[in-house]
Amino acid sequence: MRLRYSLFLFIGIVFTINSQNISGSELLEKAINYHDPSGNWSSFSSNFKVTMTTPNKSPRVSDINISLPAKFFSVTANRDGNTQTYTVDKSNCSLFHNTTKLDESAAKEKNMTCKRANMFKNYYTYLYGLPMKLEDKGTNIDPKVKRKTIKGKDYLVLKATYDTSVGSDVWYFYFDPETYAMEVYQFYKTDDKGDVKPDSGEYILLTDEETVSGIKMPKIRAWYYNKDDKYLGTDTLEK
Repeated sequence: MRLRYSLFLFIGIVFTINSQNISGSELLEKAINYHDPSGNWSSFSSNFKVTMTTPNKSPRVSDINISLPAKFFSVTANRDGNTQTYTVDKSNCSLFHNTTKLDESAAKEKNMTCKRANMFKNYYTYLYGLPMKLEDKGTNIDPKVKRKTIKGKDYLVLKATYDTSVGSDVWYFYFDPETYAMEVYQFYKTDDKGDVKPDSGEYILLTDEETVSGIKMPKIRAWYYNKDDKYLGTDTLEK
């Protein structure tokens, strides 16, 4: 028993020392090397499918096409037999309902806008481009790495804030201390003074992986509220 206790104590000490010695930029570099070992993100051009399941709603299946070199993005979402397609081709935007291309008036009736198209582009590119997207201009990485336990597992935690021109949320990214795989991320809203609102935001548990164009992406993302752990839904990626 004494030997087992000593072993656990030693492991805990080593983990603490490692988390204190590694900087935020070093942790990010290791995480990117894990998820994008061949440096493919900058030339990423591929498509994948995401199925979103939420309580009391039918599933929504989204076909997503991202080409960073061509500055092209498209998402076609299908729920209950109806589809909406948002396309951003450089600075051009196109909106479709089922197979019909919509003009501005028709799009407004269906609550579809180019602003929303760009929101989807930023949303999917950011989440499925992590952790590589943390190298983007306007992202501020905290040099101090912290240690935190979630669901019984210890993680190295990276904090990211953003220039006001980019966003006001505060994000935390949780990495396996041995492989540097990203397994959790979490965000909080801030008030007018820039202080975190403790009861705001969500955390997302990442399980399994799917390799898309050489990049290890989370296959399953389960979303929860920070304030009460209420389950929101799950996204499942398929190639």
